[in-house]
Amino acid sequence: MLYSRITRLPARSFFLFGVRGVGKSWWARATLPDAPRFDLLDEALFHDLLADPSLFRDLVSTVAPGDWVVIDEVQRVPALLNEVHRQIEERGLRFALLGSSARKLKTAGTNLLAGRAVRKSMYPLVPRELGADFNLDDVLMYGSLPVVWTADSRREVLESYTQLYLREEIRAEAVVRNLPGFVRFLPIAALLHGQAVNVAGIARDAGVARTTVAGYLDVLEDTLLTWRLPAFEARLRVRERRRPKLYWVDPGVVRAVKRQLGPVSAEERGALFEGWILGLLRAHAEERPMFDSIHYWAPAESGTEVDFLLRRDGEHLAIEAKAARRYNTALLRGLRAIEDLPGLVRRVLVHDGRRAFRTEDGIDVWPVKRFLEALRTDGLWP
Repeated sequence: MLYSRITRLPARSFFLFGVRGVGKSWWARATLPDAPRFDLLDEALFHDLLADPSLFRDLVSTVAPGDWVVIDEVQRVPALLNEVHRQIEERGLRFALLGSSARKLKTAGTNLLAGRAVRKSMYPLVPRELGADFNLDDVLMYGSLPVVWTADSRREVLESYTQLYLREEIRAEAVVRNLPGFVRFLPIAALLHGQAVNVAGIARDAGVARTTVAGYLDVLEDTLLTWRLPAFEARLRVRERRRPKLYWVDPGVVRAVKRQLGPVSAEERGALFEGWILGLLRAHAEERPMFDSIHYWAPAESGTEVDFLLRRDGEHLAIEAKAARRYNTALLRGLRAIEDLPGLVRRVLVHDGRRAFRTEDGIDVWPVKRFLEALRTDGLWP
């Protein structure tokens, strides 16, 4: 089954980044069915344009000014962006530039068309897209990448996903020199889902240098598998700075990397739920100005945290994500600790229970269904 996506077509040229299997190509075909499409996974086309990017000028010579052109896997030939730039400037063509990695574009010194193309991201399927097919337990177990969700055997597809990533994103593009070291690093990084990143500790566990681990973390982020969420650091001294937290893009992917694809255990459910909530915030923020920045909150003098602190127009919104199915006041510890933060306009606990209410001290307690409604109606902020 194919699902309609919340991703909207910009009015001008754009990059659309997302991990493999997230549905970029399908979306482009459905949204721009008449646009000429150039897939750089086509080896003949890839080698022709790699040898002489100027050939692209002839390939689009019959496209009318103002019309759309789709280039898939654009990161494989970064030099092609010079021709794209020329066609935008001289002929007014509009380009949908799809990619599963921004790494080669950055390392090649390209400037992503100097603002002539907006940058967008596509995320795994969200409940609004899944509709009646949404099931939280299934999403936390298998994730919601379309390539996995629509498969006859989700487990089998997930088991092959890591090998696909290693083969097509890492080995084929020669992103890392020490592939065995990177393979050892991956499951360690997966175990850190939702945790602060300790580079020295990871290096020790993976048996590689700290600088190598730092590079590996960059690879994961550039190939769109992970995000690093910074700590909120208002008025903190340098020595008090907190490490960023590492989150994987999809619950199923992180479980596949850990080689844990059985039923979700109680120990892992909390981190999977937390990472899934972050993914929803990021996915919906792609289509509307939901926040200017997002951090986690963990002041140096406190032993508590708040999962997500959103900032917009000088105001803050605090969100705590708990997978608990039963509400208890202990779940509010972090949200009560952050009460005096300047500019704080709302505190929300998102939990896997059924009750929605507001506490006496003004904390909104929302089940997942109420949180999803707020995302859909732009009702997250008061």
